[in-house]
Amino acid sequence: MSIYDVISPFRFEVDFLACLHEKQYHQSILTFYAASVIIIVLDIALLILVLLMIGRFLFSPLCVLSFLTYNLFKLIKRVDNIERFLQNQNALSPSRYSYNDIITITRNFKEKLGQGGFGSVYKGRLPGGYLVAVKMLGKLMGDGEDFINEVSTIGRIHHVHVVQLVGFCAEGSYRALVYEYMANGSLDKYIFSSNKENRILNMDKLLEIALSVAKGLHYLHQGCNMGILHFDIKPHNILLDHKLTPKISDFGLAKLHPKDHSLVFMSAARGTIGYIAPELISRSFGTISHKSDVYSFGMLLMDMAGGRRHNDLKAENSSQVYYPSWIYDKLNVMEMSKNFDIFEIDDFERKLCKVGLSCIQTRPMDRPSMTNVVEMLQADVDSLQLPPKPFFSSSDPVPSINISMDYSKSELSIILENK
Repeated sequence: MSIYDVISPFRFEVDFLACLHEKQYHQSILTFYAASVIIIVLDIALLILVLLMIGRFLFSPLCVLSFLTYNLFKLIKRVDNIERFLQNQNALSPSRYSYNDIITITRNFKEKLGQGGFGSVYKGRLPGGYLVAVKMLGKLMGDGEDFINEVSTIGRIHHVHVVQLVGFCAEGSYRALVYEYMANGSLDKYIFSSNKENRILNMDKLLEIALSVAKGLHYLHQGCNMGILHFDIKPHNILLDHKLTPKISDFGLAKLHPKDHSLVFMSAARGTIGYIAPELISRSFGTISHKSDVYSFGMLLMDMAGGRRHNDLKAENSSQVYYPSWIYDKLNVMEMSKNFDIFEIDDFERKLCKVGLSCIQTRPMDRPSMTNVVEMLQADVDSLQLPPKPFFSSSDPVPSINISMDYSKSELSIILENK
């Protein structure tokens, strides 16, 4: 590049100064220098202006682009963190499966675990090897309230004594619920069985199970953001894992309610014969609340305490003997006489029965809360007082109630009285 190419943009100024220089003998030398200074200043100003224009239309967009790129990188990184968080949450939340997924999980429904009025339960395995129990619900489910209740309640719960809902399927007419697999089945087969091989639960273990279920029920009532009323506590709905840890299951009849509201409004009773609280049948007994679950839990305790005695009661020609009534009379005699050896009733049975009888008081206001129940189960049996006799107990025979029946087939749907 020649010097001429360099100065070509300023050719006019150079020519002008050259002209002045040639004619400077006609003019003062000061004029030449003044013109040179003015031209240089103008050129510098023009150069600065050009640089500013270049900065305005080139460097500014580059700076803005760099700034946006940096913020976009930060945003993408933040989104990745959120995505990872949501994926972790999804690992703890119920997953939605297609019907083909259910077929794969159950290996085309190869191993059936049980059958009930709701449908069938099959053993399954997730891709990672995690064992599950798949409950296939009947196709005729009305408005699907049971399915919605199950997913909306148990789907938000993570507690050691509440069975975990792993996922669900809602595709066309197919409805399925996928639970964690509970290797030892339901509690009823252990407390009602006449087979000695099934009596693997000793008294200490039964008391531990009772306390664990009470803690789980207390969590449902008080530990969740929204209180959950189960409305179907019974041995059939208490499942045992491989370590015989109990977990509450089957939330098809459950109902959410704000914890600051003590009353629950329902248009129809829900529960199982033998475990349903009186106020769920008629509001003349009291208002529906968490105390309705306390009643059902009390009946569960009575079953756990007396499950081994049901066959023995026949020795008294008592096919019509109702265990809560029978045990209350025995305990009352023992308390009055202060002689705890007159009947073959051990401390374990006495404790469960005292707590159970407190829970099945007729009026909801007379029943303890689950917090109190937990405290009672942890207390010494002699410190527990025998509660008043519930209304159903009398010296007259009570109509026969087969406590070991399959209650899952005896669901109630009774419209409450409008009083």
